[in-house]
Amino acid sequence: MKTIDVMVVDDSAVVRKVVGEMLQAAPGVRLLHAVSDPLLAIERMKLAWPDVIVLDVEMPRMDGITFLRKIMAERPTPVVICSTLTEKGAETTMAALAAGAVSIITKPKLGLKDFLADSAAELVAAVRAAAQVDVRRLAARVARPSAPVPAKLTADAVLPAAAEGRGLLRTTERVVAIGTSTGGTLALEEVLTQLPRVTPGIVIVQHMPEKFTAAFAERLNGLCQIDVREARHGDRVLPGRALIAPGGKHMLLRRDGAQYCVDVIDGPLVNRHRPSVDVLFRSVAKHAGANALGVIMTGMGDDGAAGLLEMRKAGARTVAQDEDSCVVYGMPKEAVKRGGVEKSVPLKLIDREILQQLAVR
Repeated sequence: MKTIDVMVVDDSAVVRKVVGEMLQAAPGVRLLHAVSDPLLAIERMKLAWPDVIVLDVEMPRMDGITFLRKIMAERPTPVVICSTLTEKGAETTMAALAAGAVSIITKPKLGLKDFLADSAAELVAAVRAAAQVDVRRLAARVARPSAPVPAKLTADAVLPAAAEGRGLLRTTERVVAIGTSTGGTLALEEVLTQLPRVTPGIVIVQHMPEKFTAAFAERLNGLCQIDVREARHGDRVLPGRALIAPGGKHMLLRRDGAQYCVDVIDGPLVNRHRPSVDVLFRSVAKHAGANALGVIMTGMGDDGAAGLLEMRKAGARTVAQDEDSCVVYGMPKEAVKRGGVEKSVPLKLIDREILQQLAVR
């Protein structure tokens, strides 16, 4: 197995030291460089180019996002963001993900050394996952010009009131459940921005730390016609609304009479994740069954594969993002292997699969 060469770019000497030691201790991983800012990084990269970069976003001389954009434009390289766990840090990190970063590792302002030591397994796993990313595909997606975002309209602009009432009654019986991980932030943006206000209700698990999901949802909400928000306990699943599971919490679907709602709860890590796609999919299988569509998208590992199979056995339609359009073909591959996938489609066609739920009788 090829050794993964990693560069750490962070203005904190503590981060450079502790993260460097973690990486050096991991089998098959080698610390190539550890520097305090992007300008130094650029000089070192002229001598030896890393396979993965662990990057801070708030640094002197050149900020991490400017550096990231430069790298993705000139020589695309997988980047893991190491960001402070704050609302401000979350907003900045969303810009980094939009610029092509593949995942996030959080760090607190206090107790940094102990925190990083406790997070060694998570950091090394993120680096290993990043090394498997098809970064050329990721860079192409980042470089693609964004389509003009139409004005955000209410359903009145599409349907008259009487028809809207019938549509609401029918589509509240339909639920779309989406699970994704590495590469999923850009993939979700591509899918959700194509959906009209009459879309069936959507529940989403994107593997992401706490605080970052709120900023991610807010960013998507500004780009999409549908309403996108971080889920709160008891939120209703409604047409034209997408609920994203909060980082650090599990999200489950439940039926309340003729309506669907979500429960946001604590609980153990499932498949090393909280939120877990399997937890969401199992709840959808139990409470929505044939009234649901399950979608599993780009991501490392197997979270969601078992739950998607449960959904299919319960009568739900199930779709996987195909290998050619995935940044990491891990979760969809495992779901296909286990028999949980009805069909695989390119990322650009997933919005059509979602809209077909409107026609399901």
